[in-house]
Amino acid sequence: QVQLVESGGGLVQAGASLRLFCVASGLTLSRYHVGWFRQVPGKEREFVGSISWNGLSAYYEDAFRGRFIVSKDNANNTVYLQMNSLRPEDTAVYSCATGKSPEGFGRTRADYYYWGQGTQVTVSS
Repeated sequence: QVQLVESGGGLVQAGASLRLFCVASGLTLSRYHVGWFRQVPGKEREFVGSISWNGLSAYYEDAFRGRFIVSKDNANNTVYLQMNSLRPEDTAVYSCATGKSPEGFGRTRADYYYWGQGTQVTVSS
């Protein structure tokens, strides 16, 4: 079965960096677009960024461009989200998703079939 497992979250102070990991099993990520989303309870799920099936194109929501970086290691079936200069408002559960290969951003839930359980990121002031 297909599974996506995120890790790397934790509690950090404002200004710190974290690197999140999304490891896939049951499918080969080199064939699929992968997206990162985040969600706070009571808020809408928010698109963060995504990367194309071949890892050559990355896309970002404006709020994260230049501060967050999505990368892909197809050999290890892993996608990363590097988060820099973290702010308290970045506190959320971060999830990865895959299963389709849309052109462009892939910024909606309909662009994906499979989702991980998420990893908690908490940023203190």
